[in-house]
Amino acid sequence: MTTTRIALVGDRSPDVRSHTRVPLLLEALRDREGLDLDAYWIPTEEAETHGVGGFDAVWVLPGSPYRSEAGALAAVRTAREENIPFLGTCGGFQHALLEYARNVCALHDAGHAENTPGTEDPVIVPLACSLVGHEGEILVTPGSRAAQLLGAERSLERYHCNYGASARHVDVLRANGLVFSGTDGDGEVRIAELPRHPFFLATLFQPELSGDGTRPHPLIRGLAAAAVHHAQSR
Repeated sequence: MTTTRIALVGDRSPDVRSHTRVPLLLEALRDREGLDLDAYWIPTEEAETHGVGGFDAVWVLPGSPYRSEAGALAAVRTAREENIPFLGTCGGFQHALLEYARNVCALHDAGHAENTPGTEDPVIVPLACSLVGHEGEILVTPGSRAAQLLGAERSLERYHCNYGASARHVDVLRANGLVFSGTDGDGEVRIAELPRHPFFLATLFQPELSGDGTRPHPLIRGLAAAAVHHAQSR
């Protein structure tokens, strides 16, 4: 039987609710979906020094500021360039946009305002209103991968974040191929994807916090299924 290996990139902590949910979700994927994932926690420093090549999926989890920004960005870049299924949630969303800005859009000075408060070209900036502990409606683009997975064009999702995409960079990212397939009611971007990639999704909200952890969110089920397919095609 082919082993499906998933890299969980983040600085694991019992104080990060998202991290405590992951074991429950992996068990639920095994019991409900029959998808057995061999998961490895990869601290961001390790992602920087050893990379995440050879995995069947990469999930960059919340918990920023990460101990190694470079490690989080390296994990995103490897998944993007090597066509490894990728999911980035909360901090993972932020760093997916930052990686794309630097390495695809050639915005070499692009920064993250949380990691580098004095950055002159912040792609990730403080939200006008904190979304820590909030729920909000997401409007999803019809026909997008996110819409196909959700099976709907609206979804109520949970957040735990203070930073999001800079509005003045969204058009540049979009012009270079990144698709923003989900927004909040005010049009602020909340989901990003790469249509030509086997599976590349990033969300500012945290789908791992959906429900009580016994029914994995459709986007997480989508990542797991893509990982299994990747493993079988190796």
